[in-house]
Order: sequence, then structure tokens, then C-alpha cells
Amino acid sequence: MRYLVEHSGAVLALLVQQAWLTAAALVIASAIALPLGLLAARKAAIRGPLLALLDVLYTIPSLALFVLLIPLLGLGFTPALVALVVYAQIVLVRNVIVGLRGIDPAVLEAARGMGMTGAQRFRRVELPLAAPVILAGMRVAILVTIGTSTLAAFINAGGLGMLLFMGVSQGHTDEIVAGAVAVSALALTANVLMQRLEARIASAVRGD
Repeated sequence: MRYLVEHSGAVLALLVQQAWLTAAALVIASAIALPLGLLAARKAAIRGPLLALLDVLYTIPSLALFVLLIPLLGLGFTPALVALVVYAQIVLVRNVIVGLRGIDPAVLEAARGMGMTGAQRFRRVELPLAAPVILAGMRVAILVTIGTSTLAAFINAGGLGMLLFMGVSQGHTDEIVAGAVAVSALALTANVLMQRLEARIASAVRGD
């Protein structure tokens, strides 16, 4: 803990790097997962193959995927971002599908009876009702991304993993502890914030 106190500025800078990488990956991953999940929820013929493909991609070890991307994208932020976006898809897409398919068909039929178009039903009915499940998936994806992004330091993408790698290579336990504590703090903070957001959204959907 002494290292964490004495080098708080450096640790904070690495924490900001990791938070930025995580946030960027989740924004891009969500923008991809929502339409993919919507399409898969609508089309059974697409749903099975898509989920199977995402399962296969998710089983690739994170370090292996980082290394595989180096010849294409080089070192640094970009290959780490691409890898994290890929890893987040399985959780996000699956929860979008579950959330949308879990809506009572009678509710959708009532929306059709009111003359809503497909886009209106999605925006006003389906998305709000599926939001709690989608957000639960996003919370899991955030935690997975924070953990995986720690390994991105291996390809010079920065972040708190730098402390862990330096600590291991140099035999400095203080750096390892500082990195582990900072990563845990980031994950716990993100988890608490997402839980609060989920609770608010769920309350709004119930009409509390």
C-alpha cells in the first residue's frame, strides 16, 4: 500500500487510461450488440449461428487474441480496443436477445393494435421493457472488460496492468498490490454505479 500512497499520481493516470479504454470498448460494443441482438431476436435462423460464432470468439484466450491482432493493427490502444469489443459481444448480444424475447407477446400485440410502427414499438415498448436485462448484461460486460483490459498492458496499451507486469518482472510486490487494489476499486465502483442504474430503470419500468 505504500507504493499506492507514494505514487498516487502515476497510479491515477494509469487508472484513467484503463477507464478510458474500458469505456470506449463498451460504447462501441454496445452500438454493435444492440442491432445484432435485435436481429437475432427477430430471426431464429440467425440467432443460433451468431451465438455459436460469438461463443467461439469468446473462448480464444485474451492474450492470444491481443497477439493475433498485432500484425494487423500493431501495438497499443487500437488492437486492445478491438479485442475488448469482441469479448464484450457474447454477453451483450445474449442479454439483448433474452431481454427482447422475454417481453410478453400480448404487450406487443397491444402496441400493434394501437397502430404503432415497428420502430415505435421498439423505441417505446420493447427497449424500455428489455432495458433491465440489457443493463444487467452491460454490468457483467463492464466487469469482464475491466479485468481483460488489464492484460492489454502486454501490448503496450497502458492501464493498470502496467503496474502488475512491472511488479512481476522486477519482483516488486508493492507495485503488484497497488495495481490489484486499483483494478478492484475501479471494478467495484463500476459495479455499484451500474447496480444503481439498473435499480432506477427497473423502478421506472414498473412505474414505481
